[in-house]
Amino acid sequence: QVQLVESGGGSAETGGSLTLSCAVSGLSITTVGMAWFRQAPGKEREVVACISSGGTPIYEDFTKARFTLRRILSKNTVNLQIDNLQPDDTAMYYCSAGGGRTCPISSQYWGQGTQVTVSS
Repeated sequence: QVQLVESGGGSAETGGSLTLSCAVSGLSITTVGMAWFRQAPGKEREVVACISSGGTPIYEDFTKARFTLRRILSKNTVNLQIDNLQPDDTAMYYCSAGGGRTCPISSQYWGQGTQVTVSS
């Protein structure tokens, strides 16, 4: 059984940093693409960044170098570091695993999400 468990969300002030973690079980992150999505209140879910099974990250334009994907292979975990947090980053952040190895992924599996709230 594949499970994705996000953690690391919380409240932060503008300009701060957070590192979100996605711990994966039942599936090796070296065999599938992984992605982080976010959904702000009243908005559609959007992809933030994706990383292939080979470890190549791809970032959406809006991330503007503030977001960094890292894989911790020993923990089968994918982290998303967000620097210089902005109020517009306030959203529920979801981790997803795809049915293939490359980006964009097919989002076959989802975590439950972790909330990020940024105050101005």
